[in-house]
Amino acid sequence: MTGYRPGLEGVPATKSAISYLDGKRGILTYRGYRIVDLAEHSSFEETAYLLLDGELPDAAQLREFDTQLREHRPVKYNVRDIMKALPVTGHPMEMLQTAVSSLGMFYPNNVPVQIRSPGDESDVYVHGQSIRILARMATLVAMWQQMRLGNDPVRPRTDLSYAANFLYMFFNGVEPDPVMARIMDECFVLHAEHTINASTFAAMVTGSTLAMPSYVIAAAIGTLAGPLHGGANEHVIQMLEEIGKPEKARAWLGEKLAAKQVIWGMGHREYKVKDPRATQLQKMMMELAAARGTTSAIFETALALEEACEEWLAPKGVYPNIDYYSGILYREMGFPVDQFTSLFAIARTAGWLAHWREQVSENRIFRPTQIYHGAEPRAYRPISER
Repeated sequence: MTGYRPGLEGVPATKSAISYLDGKRGILTYRGYRIVDLAEHSSFEETAYLLLDGELPDAAQLREFDTQLREHRPVKYNVRDIMKALPVTGHPMEMLQTAVSSLGMFYPNNVPVQIRSPGDESDVYVHGQSIRILARMATLVAMWQQMRLGNDPVRPRTDLSYAANFLYMFFNGVEPDPVMARIMDECFVLHAEHTINASTFAAMVTGSTLAMPSYVIAAAIGTLAGPLHGGANEHVIQMLEEIGKPEKARAWLGEKLAAKQVIWGMGHREYKVKDPRATQLQKMMMELAAARGTTSAIFETALALEEACEEWLAPKGVYPNIDYYSGILYREMGFPVDQFTSLFAIARTAGWLAHWREQVSENRIFRPTQIYHGAEPRAYRPISER
């Protein structure tokens, strides 16, 4: 191949049965199931099982999977001590990458990670490690929130769902509101997987070296942290706060477009229509507003800005993506802005692990080529002659 495609745009890097995206029709499926159906009718536990194992579980399978997730929520005190030594001023994603990368030292295993056949020793190991890592991601994020506030971490509960337990731990032992728990669960489903994006590709490349899972997920976390990927929803909040009021949205947009500046949360490389996840998040935001009997100013500003973008950007195929409404919803739920990407990471871990398992089941190390445009071979000159 001689053609150069910046960012590998449109270049197939793998074959996958995990998720499918049709950007022209706004369709996203996990293992063949539409994301809207899963968000409205499934749970994060069931969706994670689907991503990892390929099919929806029956009642007994889901019960066993859920039980294992609950049992593996606690982390060793050594991990907590590492977290205690980190500066509270650091970004939560920096903490998360550090803590996850340390897990391999506290939960070692010498089983090879390359799966030769379904059900072999490596397959059992990969499946078990996937459950352990997924279970502890929410624990680590919630622990850090309390630790950076000067509080002891809240111990996880085994009588709560994945989403409800996360809220319980994150908000210092406050019993989670059922409406908030349902919304959190739906958010996790919506963010769980999205084909071969940057962080998933990072996980696959790392996994292709047969690195241990802690390295694989740590690599994905570092990639997700960038503002062009998972960090964009933080910028959306800052953007809406800068606008201030709904009536200022149109003029603000005109100024930014004239200056050729980024409109955060607008546009996606794959979607040429509105991101179906953004549509679902907007619907959830409307439901939350209805439940509370009031609509926040920042949500009204977002609606006004989207209306202006509909006129100026939609003809170019630029519509809201998942980051546009996720940050607004998280803020209304009480999450600090700098934790938004960590919430993304919790959910996306299910997809990362599914791709890791798929990669090591038919593995070949990634080794792309390059188009060299540097100097021709030349003679070395001693420093005295330069």
